[in-house]
Amino acid sequence: MAPLPSRYTLGILPRMTTPVPTRFTDEELALIDELVAEGIGDSRSAVIRRGVHHLADAVRRSQIGAAIAQSYREQPQSSEDDALAMANAIAMTEAEPW
Repeated sequence: MAPLPSRYTLGILPRMTTPVPTRFTDEELALIDELVAEGIGDSRSAVIRRGVHHLADAVRRSQIGAAIAQSYREQPQSSEDDALAMANAIAMTEAEPW
């Protein structure tokens, strides 16, 4: 009978990862180690993965914001739009059971 995989191996089997060799400065490694010590991730790899997800989310949000701003530049709101928005806001406020 083959030995059971270690607990560590069991943890990574469900989501196999691909190693990506990279280099960090001593200062960058110290920052990563601080984040691990603060519990942001269980390991350096976990902290780096979390950072990648945060960066991807920030880029996506920035792109969405730029697209919204561009659409307003292409089709600006009119005073009629403002009046309608204010009327809707007033109606919703008055409908609240304060």
